[in-house]
Amino acid sequence: MYSASRAATAVYRPMLEDIGLTYPQYLVMLVLWENQPRSVRELGEELGLDSGTLSPLLKRLEALGLVERRRSAADERRVEAFLTVAGAALSARATGIPQRLADAAGLPPAELDHLRETLGRLTAALHAHR
Repeated sequence: MYSASRAATAVYRPMLEDIGLTYPQYLVMLVLWENQPRSVRELGEELGLDSGTLSPLLKRLEALGLVERRRSAADERRVEAFLTVAGAALSARATGIPQRLADAAGLPPAELDHLRETLGRLTAALHAHR
């Protein structure tokens, strides 16, 4: 698993450099491109990241002008992440990245889907076992 993860990250690296993101930043952007705003807590839960890891990622994305954090009007304890216009526009440049990774994997789509499902179950089981 470790070796496959490192290999996938190595394939992603040049693609992500083209759009100015690191892999963890890309993951945050993927979640926000899918549905925003997201609370910082929701982002952490979805990505499996603690606030000590997520906060610097969001701060860097803010510095890049891609994300904005705001306190919720309904609950001031809740901080929400929003895409900026530039952050939303970046999704167009990133649309082909998942397919390029799939192509690099050389596996048929059904096998990649099965692998994703299996890894999801493995991750959930290991988290439950902690």
